[in-house]
Amino acid sequence: MAAGSGSAPEGLLPRRESLWLGEGLPFDMLREILEGSGRKTMGYRKIFLIGFILFLGLASFGQAEDYHLPYFLSKASSKAIELSKKEKTELINQLDGVMKEARKIHTKLIQAIQTGETDVRYQEGKFWISKLEEDQESIETGIQQIKLLREKPSHLVPSIKLYKSLKDLSSNFNAYNNLPSFSALVGDVAPEMELWADPVFYKLYLIPLARSKDVETKAPQKEKKPTSKEKRP
Repeated sequence: MAAGSGSAPEGLLPRRESLWLGEGLPFDMLREILEGSGRKTMGYRKIFLIGFILFLGLASFGQAEDYHLPYFLSKASSKAIELSKKEKTELINQLDGVMKEARKIHTKLIQAIQTGETDVRYQEGKFWISKLEEDQESIETGIQQIKLLREKPSHLVPSIKLYKSLKDLSSNFNAYNNLPSFSALVGDVAPEMELWADPVFYKLYLIPLARSKDVETKAPQKEKKPTSKEKRP
């Protein structure tokens, strides 16, 4: 079964002409990149998971902040979605953990196919191995972008690449989860990864960052006054 496809949420990134968001990246290109990453139709399992996690997140308010998925989902569902510097750092730390967990599952899936532990035919196995090779690239790309964002959190391009890696991984992992042979190895990591990508990272980090770059390009530049040369007698 191939991974699902779709588009990023409409309205969040309106199409604009000739608008550049710093770092040499046009707004339209940003939209195309985000729309290129797959979005699976939300199933009953994901709806239940979102509701349950949101309940845990709301219940955790007033208690010690642990900065796990429920916390950030609660932030994404609230009106005040601006993250503090500490929250942004914790979000990047959590996404680093997501990528490392994806790498572990990726290794287990490859071993299961190669050793014949799964009930997968040869041709099907070749197809899923090709998908896992794509995942390897997404994982390595995602980890590299996390390193860059830890050094410079305001860089837009690494944020876009990280978002795309998360979306591509979640799309493929959800596809694995629909196979009885793989579902036991993947479990809830697939739908949780999708939530980390969108709404959490997309709404709380990527969109505010893109809008801040938009504002920077519109800020009026101060004109330099020409220096008057004094005439000597």
